[in-house]
Amino acid sequence: MNAPAHPIEQLHAALPDLDWVTDEGRIARLSQDFSWFSPVLKRQLADKRADAVVRPRSEDEIRRLISLCAKLRVPVTLRGSGTGNYGQVVPLHGGVVLDMSGYNSFLWARNGAGRAQAGMRLSDFEKATRPLGMELRCVPSTFRSATLGGLYGGGFGGVGSINYGPLAAPGNVLGLKAMTFEEEPQIIELRGPEALAMHHMWGSNGLVLELEMGMAPVHDWSEHIATFTTFDEALEFGDAVARAPGIVKKEICLLAQPIPDYMKQLADYLPAGCHAVIVLVASSSEAAMLELVAQYGGTVTYRKTAEEVAASNRTLVEFTWNHTTLNALKVDKSITYLQSAFIPGQHVEQVKRMEKLLGGEVLMHCEYIRGMDGLVTCTALQLVRFSTEERLQEIMKIYRDNDVRINDPHVFIVEDGKAGGSLSQAVLDTKHRFDPLGLLNPGKVRAWLKQPAENV
Repeated sequence: MNAPAHPIEQLHAALPDLDWVTDEGRIARLSQDFSWFSPVLKRQLADKRADAVVRPRSEDEIRRLISLCAKLRVPVTLRGSGTGNYGQVVPLHGGVVLDMSGYNSFLWARNGAGRAQAGMRLSDFEKATRPLGMELRCVPSTFRSATLGGLYGGGFGGVGSINYGPLAAPGNVLGLKAMTFEEEPQIIELRGPEALAMHHMWGSNGLVLELEMGMAPVHDWSEHIATFTTFDEALEFGDAVARAPGIVKKEICLLAQPIPDYMKQLADYLPAGCHAVIVLVASSSEAAMLELVAQYGGTVTYRKTAEEVAASNRTLVEFTWNHTTLNALKVDKSITYLQSAFIPGQHVEQVKRMEKLLGGEVLMHCEYIRGMDGLVTCTALQLVRFSTEERLQEIMKIYRDNDVRINDPHVFIVEDGKAGGSLSQAVLDTKHRFDPLGLLNPGKVRAWLKQPAENV
């Protein structure tokens, strides 16, 4: 009997014990992420989809799949929960989407570090570590569904970055185990700086199996909304909390008017016309934080203790970072967003300047963080009233002309989304080492497009 001619049919026939997704609707859904946040990517990626989706449950299943895909020259795109926004998990050349969510075991946590398989959800990871007095240093607003591998492969940082900086800051990612994409796959452990060579590469230069993370001590975080009548007061209050060394905090998020009007679930706590700052602090720091609210003329309209947050299973975290964009899109489908970073020490003045230049069209949403150098600054996920793609490019140019760095979230090439526009030699060397055939998420790395894999 002749073997099936099509490579996907050969995969199904040779690996029948794997958990294959065969429903066409599910394959289409699992070929997409939240790239529809961008009207540009929504147009460009609408018809892209995988030929097959598989959900492995063990290292052996992953190894057998990768080995055969290498032999058949079938592209593979890694997927966690698909909560990214850049078309990270959208396959440009068909092939197989490798859904890692079934590869999700917790491994261990001790001495300020924790390790788990890449497909483990962040919320489940913390359920395992919190009884041991540890939590993740930074999590995205999608922490309930996002996976550890997804955070590493496509994330920046998030809630907690006010203390520990972005994920790429030294000490946050301690090590990883990865598999090479070859006919005879190898398992390799990377430590220290080497473990960051696959970070934010969208699974295009390495198949990560396990991650070891630096952990933070658990605190009883209380959640607050402080509202202000002026933009400057809200901005300066957020900065004061961010800089206060004695205030133990986890999240500071500025939502300038009219963004609070989009947060319909919080309408009872957001007076018309207000500017709002969402703050998470340790209970021991609450009094000091409230003194700053009063100093800057604000009013606390919402307060929940850690116990109340846990009992309600609702958290203000899900109104910060890109959940702000998601909540706004529920109200106004024409909204899109930007990603920008301000210069430490100049960030307050820069934010004020950009608000004056583009306020009303670009709606200011700032997240206070520590940068790679440890200095307090803010990054922004501004909401944009979208009109045309040309105007979107003009807005980004205005920001750049004012010395504000833009990481373009409306592109699906890795280098185009990075402010520098290029990749380090270490990252490219890692691509050669772990994906010599160029079959991992092909089409996303410009430097690799000049040397395409055979038969891809």
